Amino acid sequence: MSFGEIFIILVPIFFVILLGFIAGNRGIFNKETSKGINTLVTKIALPAHLFVGITTTSRETIFDKASFLGALLIGVIGFFIVLLLITKWTTKYDFVTSTMFSLNSTQPTFAFMGIPVMGSIFGAEAIAIPIALMGIIVNAVLDPLSTILGTVGSRNNGSESTEKKESLFKVTMKSIGHGLTEPLACVPIIGLILVLVFNFHLPELGEKSLDQIGDVVSGVALFAVGVTIGINKIKLSFSAFSIAILKAVVQPLVMVGIALALGLGHNDFVQAVLLVSFPGSAVATMIAIRFKSLETEVASAFVISAILSIITLPFLITALM
Repeated sequence: MSFGEIFIILVPIFFVILLGFIAGNRGIFNKETSKGINTLVTKIALPAHLFVGITTTSRETIFDKASFLGALLIGVIGFFIVLLLITKWTTKYDFVTSTMFSLNSTQPTFAFMGIPVMGSIFGAEAIAIPIALMGIIVNAVLDPLSTILGTVGSRNNGSESTEKKESLFKVTMKSIGHGLTEPLACVPIIGLILVLVFNFHLPELGEKSLDQIGDVVSGVALFAVGVTIGINKIKLSFSAFSIAILKAVVQPLVMVGIALALGLGHNDFVQAVLLVSFPGSAVATMIAIRFKSLETEVASAFVISAILSIITLPFLITALM
């Protein structure tokens, strides 16, 4: 695929993001109203889209994704853990700050950009399973793990008040439970169980019904990314640039090595790399804000990584395809 063809695919995508940016920057949408768009995408439209994609896929096709799932686990969870250890040992950051730095350098905005970007290349049906697997890893593993580690670090730092302290077991169970109840985690899991255990195939009427809401994902998700960028102010700092470069450049290169080592097929190889190459996630930013750690830096890094992806994505797709 030539650079010109990739450019034609990406221009409409970034045009919609630009519209969202203008709406956010001009105050048409603010942080409160933008939550409605994000909720529509992450809790209703995208889960519906993924459920259709999974339950209209054969059991054999899902089993064939075992190596792909392994690559994502190493490229996301493994990358996060290694980066956390390196950050803690080589910087002056405490454990909480190191955790939030690593989380925001790892978690991509796969839910918002995966379908429009990858769908334009492979087709909407082909990328439902990869995005669903990434949703399970991020929402059921990465975010709960980061919350648990952040809580442990806060406790050790003495920054968590006595009144708010809970047992580590309770925090762990609550974090995992919250992750599993997120639609982007539980809906794909339910779909996978139905297909793998019961060999379920969604009837045509169910598919058409869910598609009525699922089909709005692409444009609305991109607009939401733009709004989020538009309402956040950038503060240029070494930490913000470091997070953005790790997210948009280093992690995709690491995933290339992982995919090669596991011998993934061409499509799985490209999809695994693209899934981690998207800009940082607003969800990861909110987790950092919850722990009052690097709030300005991670919000700025989200915007910087989104701008950086305008450059990196075309070159990356051209090289991989």
